[in-house]
Amino acid sequence: MNIFRLAGDMTHLASVLVLLLKIHTIKSCAGVSLKTQELYALVFAMRYMDIFTDFVSVYNTIMKLIFLGSSFSIVWYIRRHRVVRRSYDKDQDTFRHYFLMLPCLLLALIIHEKFTFREVMWTFSIYLEAVAILPQLVLLQRTRNIDNLTGQYVFLLGAYRAFYILNWVYRYFTEPHYVHWITWIAGLVQTLLYADFFYYYFESWKNNVRLQLPA
Repeated sequence: MNIFRLAGDMTHLASVLVLLLKIHTIKSCAGVSLKTQELYALVFAMRYMDIFTDFVSVYNTIMKLIFLGSSFSIVWYIRRHRVVRRSYDKDQDTFRHYFLMLPCLLLALIIHEKFTFREVMWTFSIYLEAVAILPQLVLLQRTRNIDNLTGQYVFLLGAYRAFYILNWVYRYFTEPHYVHWITWIAGLVQTLLYADFFYYYFESWKNNVRLQLPA
């Protein structure tokens, strides 16, 4: 554990709390992509298959439980909650997220560190997380006007990955033989996908105007 890893984890946790705050308190999921949330639920389900078999630390287990529970609860809210689901804009959230799953699975079957079921599923989750934000970004481009909580949620998600890149750089220079090309490349791709959003987020903050993305 180092300061960059901790900052990444806390930023990731903050993004989830912001989204849950919006959904639970305001009873609205306007501007939130169900497709992205379903992808994240799948990411965590595949990545944390070892939660009841491999104990690392209390901190590690708690974080796994939080991300698993929150991701599936968000999907439930959008799909099933009698009030929240009314605000879901399925006509705009039309990204075919299933087409992201198959290429990521095939890539995981081809490029992995070890050919075991758990390792392939873990690698699949790494690839899928890299592109899981795409439906959300497309939805924001279509709706253009973005409320503060949704904008903060996406910003915090991007910041979490940026902190993790700093964590990897730090560990590369401080830990011998620390090389994880799959995680590094997928994380870099994921961060680059946020670049356009970051630009307009900081522009709106600098000019004190409502966040808008170009169509």
